Amino acid sequence: MTKTVRVRFAPSPTGALHVGGGHTALFNWLWARHNGGKFILRIEDTDRERSTQEYEDTIMSGMKWLGLDWDEGPDIGGDHGPYRQSERLELYHKYAEQLVDEGKAYREG
Repeated sequence: MTKTVRVRFAPSPTGALHVGGGHTALFNWLWARHNGGKFILRIEDTDRERSTQEYEDTIMSGMKWLGLDWDEGPDIGGDHGPYRQSERLELYHKYAEQLVDEGKAYREG
């Protein structure tokens, strides 16, 4: 069974796309395209105080300006969403509870 290459770029929308982020996105995009794989955009918006929709839009615009497209992401969906970390909190809580119930994690305090 051959597995499909899946790579992601996961910027934090706390500022505009910078050179380092563009570099990482470009190399991941090239790797996915070279291997017939998928390039995933996931937004790391867990810094609730500094994350904004404006910066998320700016990051996506910058990536499009660089000629980068994505196969799955917050604006187009996909089979493995949601693609904003803040929208996955319920899922994370579910698995954290499971780990506590199985004795593989504990609550602090």
